[in-house]
Amino acid sequence: MDYYDVIIVGAGPAGSTLARALEGAGKQVLIIDKAEFPRDKTCAGWVTPAVLASLDIDANEYGNGRTLQPIRRFRIGMMGQDAVENNHGEVVSYGIRRCEFDDYLLGRVSCTKQLGTPVKSITRDNGNWVINEQWQAPLLVGAGGHFCPVARQLGNGPGKHETVVAAKEVEFEMTPEQARSCEARGDTPELWFCRDLKGYAWVFRKGSYLNIGLGREDNHRLTDHLEAFVEDMKQAGRIPADLPGRFKGHAYLLYAHADRPLVDDGVLLIGDAAGLAYTQSGEGIRPAIESALMAAKVIQEAPDYSAISLQSYGEQIATRFGNRASEQEHGFDLPEWLKQPIASTLMRSHWFTRKVVTEKWFLHQQVPPLDVAV
Repeated sequence: MDYYDVIIVGAGPAGSTLARALEGAGKQVLIIDKAEFPRDKTCAGWVTPAVLASLDIDANEYGNGRTLQPIRRFRIGMMGQDAVENNHGEVVSYGIRRCEFDDYLLGRVSCTKQLGTPVKSITRDNGNWVINEQWQAPLLVGAGGHFCPVARQLGNGPGKHETVVAAKEVEFEMTPEQARSCEARGDTPELWFCRDLKGYAWVFRKGSYLNIGLGREDNHRLTDHLEAFVEDMKQAGRIPADLPGRFKGHAYLLYAHADRPLVDDGVLLIGDAAGLAYTQSGEGIRPAIESALMAAKVIQEAPDYSAISLQSYGEQIATRFGNRASEQEHGFDLPEWLKQPIASTLMRSHWFTRKVVTEKWFLHQQVPPLDVAV
C-alpha cells in the first residue's frame, strides 16, 4: 500500500491548486480523479483577473494556443424585455474553456496523479484514510465537486435536504456560417434573468466557441425554461438556428444554501464539494481557488489533522464568504424587494445592471484579492 501525506479526491481547479501549494511545501500528495484529462467539463467558463493573479497565471502566456476571450462589456436583461449593454472600458474578465483551463492547472502539478480512477472505497485504518484499499494518508481532501465521494463519506452528499441549482448548457465550435449568423459578440457575454428571478440564462461567445445555458433552482421545469430561452435567442438572431449536440446537465450548491461541514478529523472539503459557489451568480471557480489556498495554509500550519486543528479553515471561509446562517435566502440570494415588480424596471437600468448585477454579483469587484501566502 502506498503512503502519502495528503490524498486529494478531485483534480479540478480546487484540487490542482491545493496540490500545487502543498507539494511546494514539501508534502507528498496524491491526487485522484475519475476522469482522464483533458476532460469535458460543463461550465459557462469565465475567470476574473483576481483569479489569474491568485493562480499566478500570466494572461499572455496562457492565451498562447488556448482560448482566452477578453471581456469588456456585459449585455443584461430580463427575459421578455430588451437587454441593457454596459461598456466597462477595460478587460474585467476572461472567457476560458474548462477542458483547457483545468488541464493547464493540473499540468503544473508534479505530484502523483491517478486519473481515470473512480473512488470505490474509503475506509479508516489506524488513523489513516485508505482509498480503494491501495493508497493511504492521514489527511483526505474532498475536491470532487457536488457529488464528491468524500462529502458522501461525511454523510453530507447530495440529497433532498440540499437546495441545489441545476443547469444545462452546451459548448461547441461554430462553423464559419454559424459564426456569421451569431450576433452575440465575444467581448460581451449576455445574461438573461428568468422573470421569477429563480435563475438566469447566458449566451457566451469565446472566439470561435459558443456556450449557451440556463440554471435554476426548480430543476423539474429546467428543460422547459431552457427550450423557451433557446427559441427566443434563435428568433432574435443572437445564436445560430442550428445547434449541435445535446445540452449537458450539472448541479451545484450555492454558498448560503449549503450546510455541509467543511472539516472533520483528518478530512476537509474545498470548492464545490463544500458548496462554495457564489450565491448571487453561481460562479464556483474563484471560491474554489481561494478555498484551496486557504486550506493549504491551514494544512501547513496545523500541528495535526484533528478537526480542532483544521477548524481555522472553516473560520477563514466564513470570514471570506460570510456566515451561512445569517445569509439564508431563497433564489440566487436576491433581496425580496427585487422580486417585486420593481425588478423589471431595475433590469432596464444601466446603473443597476452595471454596478449591482455585473460588478457586485458576477465580478465581485468589491472583494479584494485573497491575501494568503503559501
